[in-house]
Amino acid sequence: MGGNTNSPCASCKLLRRRCAKDCIFSPYFPSNDPQKFAIVHKVFGASNVSKMLQELPIQQRSDAVSSLVYEAHARVKDPVYGCVGAISYLQNQVSDLQMQLAVAQAEILCLQMQHEPVMQNPDIALDHKSSYLLQNDLPQYLNFPSSSNVIHYDSLSRGSIF
Repeated sequence: MGGNTNSPCASCKLLRRRCAKDCIFSPYFPSNDPQKFAIVHKVFGASNVSKMLQELPIQQRSDAVSSLVYEAHARVKDPVYGCVGAISYLQNQVSDLQMQLAVAQAEILCLQMQHEPVMQNPDIALDHKSSYLLQNDLPQYLNFPSSSNVIHYDSLSRGSIF
């Protein structure tokens, strides 16, 4: 039996077979974590996982198993998009946060402009109306929704992700 002489690996236990010494699953699916193999088996199938692992160099197999486990969890959670859905959601969230940061920076700039006196250049003659807009109404034109309005995943529809 792969790494443990007392009990079969999680794969062999689930598949109800004898765990051989050279079992390809035993280093990556220990008997004390049966759910790890169960979810990978449910999504990809034991035969496909075995073929994938056999095609990889030994030093890359552990990372491949971690990726398979992650993708299997994502597929169970979101059968249509899997990891791509999670990546798209995170990309949208980054974009939304970048927009909120830009709005907050614009609000800071407006507040700074409100508190600093408007310096009139004697060479440029500003009429009374444009000077009034610069001093009083400009912040209202840039009054965006508060930057604390964070969009949550629940409010996004799948259609908006793609």
